[in-house]
Amino acid sequence: MIRAKRVRGVAPSGVMYKYSTHAIAAARRFLKARRGATAVEFAIIATPFFMLLFGVVELGLLFMASTTIDAATLSAARDIRTGAIQNSGANTAADFKTAVCNNMSWLSSADCAANVAVDVRTFSSFSSISTSPPVAAGAIDPTQLTYDPGVACTIVLVRVFYPYTLYTPLLDPGLPNLGPTQHLITSTTAFRNENYSGALPCS
Repeated sequence: MIRAKRVRGVAPSGVMYKYSTHAIAAARRFLKARRGATAVEFAIIATPFFMLLFGVVELGLLFMASTTIDAATLSAARDIRTGAIQNSGANTAADFKTAVCNNMSWLSSADCAANVAVDVRTFSSFSSISTSPPVAAGAIDPTQLTYDPGVACTIVLVRVFYPYTLYTPLLDPGLPNLGPTQHLITSTTAFRNENYSGALPCS
């Protein structure tokens, strides 16, 4: 038998062939392996799936916040319409904001006082009502806010604003209208105050 002469640092050709055969076999086994396919497929779809899931959840929270603010605005505005606020000792913008916040249990009192803005103003007719938002430089401008609940038979516009912060990047291109990640929730109601003074009927 003639043996391949081993030279230091150089493997015999048969050994090299054996190594290459093992490498090819290992590569084939790797390509045929299916045990980790599910994990790999889930890793590929996980990001868009969770973004869609969080987007649906956040839209639900946004809808809940908007509905709650509408209900709180209508409840507080009723006190203006009936003259309850005008005839009380709590007839300021801060008092009206407190009345609104008391009907929003999901929002802490500190957060409500810091972020909710109210605007109450009177008009001579319903056709002259203007509803442009008091926004400047991507934020609510306090200088554009007014508090005037009027008197009996006065036409009043009540608006409540709340900047809702979005946490899902998927919603950023479509919803924000108050800075890059904030959506301004606005609740508006207009009415004529009741004749709570008992004077002549409202014309």
